[in-house]
Amino acid sequence: MLFIQMSGFPGSGKSTLARLIAERTGAVIIDHDIIKSALMQSIDTDITPKAAGKISYHIDWALVDFQLSQGFDVILDSPCFYTEMIERGMKLARKYDAQYKYVECYLNDLQEIDRRLKNRARMISQIHSVIATEEQFQSWVNNSKRPEGIDYLVVDSSKPIRHYFNRVIQYIES
Repeated sequence: MLFIQMSGFPGSGKSTLARLIAERTGAVIIDHDIIKSALMQSIDTDITPKAAGKISYHIDWALVDFQLSQGFDVILDSPCFYTEMIERGMKLARKYDAQYKYVECYLNDLQEIDRRLKNRARMISQIHSVIATEEQFQSWVNNSKRPEGIDYLVVDSSKPIRHYFNRVIQYIES
């Protein structure tokens, strides 16, 4: 059994890669953006994106826990900006004796990220552009949280997915 935790800045290609991994492996995807968007659309009163995000993470983790408890391989498709996310993912993997895999889509190009964000079909919870200076963007991208003491995979998602997909599958299957 596998628990794959995706990581990367919005627009870096996490969801596209997660869908291809799921297609290949049969894993269940827990998509943070879908949950957060549904929450934001269903609440009658205004809810801030920050509050919706916090609630959505609780739902994400409950769904990951449930799917792993049923014996399914799971992919959590969410930016992984906090060490607590990695710790929680590793803890759940241990709880269900699942292999923990961490895949980061790394795209260190503000203009390309911005182009992708502006041109994609966007859910209500997703950002539509990067509102940051180049320095802020660099700080976010280069200070991504990664697991310590285990192998993880970082792919250069500025390249077409065909250039790294087989490496992702090899890492997941190792």
